Amino acid sequence: MPVNSSKEQAMINRSFTTLSHMLAWYRNKDYIRLGILNSQTSSFQIQVIAENLHIPWAVDISEDGRLFFTERNGNLRVIENGILNPEPLYTFSPPFVNMGEGGLLGLALDRDFLSNGYIYLMYTYEENRRLYSRVVRMRIEDNTASEEEILLDRIPTGQFHVGGRIKIGPDGYLYITVGDGGDLNLAQNINSPAGKILRIGTDGSIPPDNPFPGSPVYALGFRNPQGLAWNNNNVLYASEHGETGHDEINIIQPGGNYGWPIVTGDEEIQGYDFIKPVVQSGNGTWAPAGIAFATGGPRIGQLLVSTLRGSVLMAITFDESGTQAVNVERLLQGRYGRLREAYQARDGSIYLTTSNTDGRGLPNPGDDKILRLMPSM
Repeated sequence: MPVNSSKEQAMINRSFTTLSHMLAWYRNKDYIRLGILNSQTSSFQIQVIAENLHIPWAVDISEDGRLFFTERNGNLRVIENGILNPEPLYTFSPPFVNMGEGGLLGLALDRDFLSNGYIYLMYTYEENRRLYSRVVRMRIEDNTASEEEILLDRIPTGQFHVGGRIKIGPDGYLYITVGDGGDLNLAQNINSPAGKILRIGTDGSIPPDNPFPGSPVYALGFRNPQGLAWNNNNVLYASEHGETGHDEINIIQPGGNYGWPIVTGDEEIQGYDFIKPVVQSGNGTWAPAGIAFATGGPRIGQLLVSTLRGSVLMAITFDESGTQAVNVERLLQGRYGRLREAYQARDGSIYLTTSNTDGRGLPNPGDDKILRLMPSM
């Protein structure tokens, strides 16, 4: 193949630049059509608190200030007094597998963590050449995790659409997001935990007021939900990846059916009573992951949404009812690449994790990172 001359190479570079600008214009045009605008300021001071990580997935902070996080390769790690412990608290081994979108995912600390040391985790494993997920409880003492106890097991899982978020709700129960694992028919199968949001006790028991007696299923009809957050009125919101566009932010109702794979976005089918999203991406793609409501600072009341494909932090303002989005802004546009987690600490800081080393992004120097966003004064 002949080598391009410097003049020819310059022409090629200009062509790529022009094409890039055209694509950016069309993307912005689509966002404006959807009522979504770029924001020139994020209203935050940003600090990198850890870097050179392996796909950090979930974050939780204890009352004594220790920041615990998962890496998808199986490491449970901690940052204490602003310093990353070089040694993991625990590293999962087979049958644990880090394959596709699986690995060590969700994390939540017990409400009484400082007294009982309990931490809740979700990870994928292989058995008889099939992939599953499980939710476990472990105990942390002296920065070492041990005593793995399985709370929920044999959740059907593929290499993709794993879900993986764990949160403890205002009612004290564990809420878990589970994707359809690549088998879309499971999302409407009430007897399968796949394609669902699940709710269990911190001991693995089934809450007596779950909508389907004896079942951990709390809501159904999801493709790949990856975020959970409650607003000040204890209303539960979830983020979900669509198939081709139509990513969603939903209000979760006990026993609610959110339509996948029968409908996506705002679609309706006569005879079905599927719950529509409060916000959806239309034909665009966000790939929303972790979500958190800001309870203070300049973004108070807004739902902050980390996006993977979108590579922005979305800030959604709702009306007083919380059921209608009145404004959506894009923050950190193009600054840190793919964003996975969005977590609010007790001091009002927002913690984000990047996900640029997962094979779908373009790693920046030092990736992957954990970022701390502190409200600007």
